[in-house]
Amino acid sequence: MLIREGKEEDWVTVSGIEQANFPPEEAADSQTIKERLSCISDTFLIAEIAGEVVGYIEGPVISQRYLTDDLFHTVAPNPPQGGFIAVTSLSVAPAHQGQGVGTALLAALKDLSLAQKRQGITLTCHDYLISYYEMNGFTDEGESVSQHGGSVWYNLVWENLQDDM
Repeated sequence: MLIREGKEEDWVTVSGIEQANFPPEEAADSQTIKERLSCISDTFLIAEIAGEVVGYIEGPVISQRYLTDDLFHTVAPNPPQGGFIAVTSLSVAPAHQGQGVGTALLAALKDLSLAQKRQGITLTCHDYLISYYEMNGFTDEGESVSQHGGSVWYNLVWENLQDDM
């Protein structure tokens, strides 16, 4: 598996994976994905197997600890360092789920967080995914104020504990 930075031309495939995995009220639309690939490619990672895009993880860098709903609809360039990478989507193509792609993407994003001297990674998830993220080193910090898609979300955070931040 190859994990690389996202490119603008990935938007069609990424959009298809997004639509396959999220209900319409939670999924990012194609235009939003295009904007994210263009604006925050430095925190937009793509997983490929044999040249095929099989998953991705992405999100902007924010100064606060938890995501806010506006992050799902707007995007701005990332600062060069500091802040938290706020995951607005982690998605794996249905044919490749259960094969460790998501875990590999999370590990790569942690490495990127360290390299970019970020405070860590923050995300929201449904209750049934809390154990998955805890297994990947995240801490459940309780129910989120997010109402994205009309759902109940939970804040999960992975902190960069390196001293050289």
